Amino acid sequence: MSDTICAPATASNGGAIAVIRVSGPESLKAVGNIARFRSGSATDARGYSLRFGEIPGVDEVLVSIFKNPHSYTGEDAAEISCHCSPFIVRRILELLIQNGCRMAEPGEFTRRAFLAGKMDLAQAEAVSELISSDSTAAHRIALNQLRGGYSAELKGLRDSILDLTALVELELDFSEEEVEFAGRDKLKGLVSQAIARVDALSESFRVGNAIKNGVPVVIAGAVNSGKSTLLNALVGEERAIVSNIPGTTRDTIEEVVTVDGVQFRFIDTAGIRETADTVERIGIDRAHSAIAASEIVIGVLDGLGDADAAASALRAVVPADKKLILVRTKMDLCPASAPIEGVLDICTANGLGLSELKAALSGYASTASEGTVVTSARHYEALRDASASLNAVLDGMGSGIPTDLLAEDLREAVRSLGRIWGEDLGISAQDTLNHIFGRFCIGK
Repeated sequence: MSDTICAPATASNGGAIAVIRVSGPESLKAVGNIARFRSGSATDARGYSLRFGEIPGVDEVLVSIFKNPHSYTGEDAAEISCHCSPFIVRRILELLIQNGCRMAEPGEFTRRAFLAGKMDLAQAEAVSELISSDSTAAHRIALNQLRGGYSAELKGLRDSILDLTALVELELDFSEEEVEFAGRDKLKGLVSQAIARVDALSESFRVGNAIKNGVPVVIAGAVNSGKSTLLNALVGEERAIVSNIPGTTRDTIEEVVTVDGVQFRFIDTAGIRETADTVERIGIDRAHSAIAASEIVIGVLDGLGDADAAASALRAVVPADKKLILVRTKMDLCPASAPIEGVLDICTANGLGLSELKAALSGYASTASEGTVVTSARHYEALRDASASLNAVLDGMGSGIPTDLLAEDLREAVRSLGRIWGEDLGISAQDTLNHIFGRFCIGK
């Protein structure tokens, strides 16, 4: 990058202090032209340093100076801390532009950091994820990715596939001697292990995406089983209409609640039953659609009814890949009922079982988010491409495909993984970068 950019790095609608970022070859000169320091100048600073000064007629400022390559972008850079007045921020930006800077595009600072090799593409994307994280779990996943743990896992996987590629290509080099550097059974085993690791990562996308956007939890059950009352208890307010009239809830109702640092999207649904009512039927169909799109289903059993039959009916409509938590409601009205194994007793009137239900929800999310978790659709697509190439290798070995074609499929798997952290982006590399960094906020 040959030009110098500037942008506010903090919101201008609140707080006491604003920060303006400047980066590029002329950044220290531009800052030095507009600011007066009590001693020294911006250009004679060494490494990291702080300078207190004044921008005449505008504000007193504290300037953080970063000499290349010891900066976020790898370039000479500075951060000007001033009072958080829209007028002050705007005036400082005007002065910087008059001294050779231009306004940065969304994500341009992080894009420069990536191009300078300060971070790989997966880490750069994690910056955006970290900024937008609104729960402890989402923050933890983004921080692991930013620190490089995610990339290390993927690069270790890539290296194992490269080892396989080397073995196959060695055979190509010695094809006239008909040498096998790895027996086919052993090679199949290694490829199968690589496929299992790739598929495990790609399968984590479902959980990772849910945690990033809020884990969808559907509250499902028969009419009048206490679903809406349970939603209100979880939310802590009268969000859903509660009535003794069957079929009161006709559509899905959604509320977001954070439980133990994990954001959950609770979705109340229409009671599931056979009905001739056209409108209610639409609500029931939407309930089934919500269950299919959920990560967790809270199956509500009416404590005053046949809980065993209701549990069987719910198990029949909830797919096996969903986490099903069965709860029995209205336990204040039937306190003598015998416990049912695997069913949590709930009483919203006195709070019985609510803390245990929340613990079950947060425990599931915490377990699901352990280790390396994929949250990006772009990464998921690359992993699926890598899996397809590796499966082609496995199929090829079974059908006797020539070694050079096996090697090409292995190389394609390596290229697919490399796209995740910025290698082998292909002919659309610029479009890829524009898409990724265009989602960032100005100043980052």
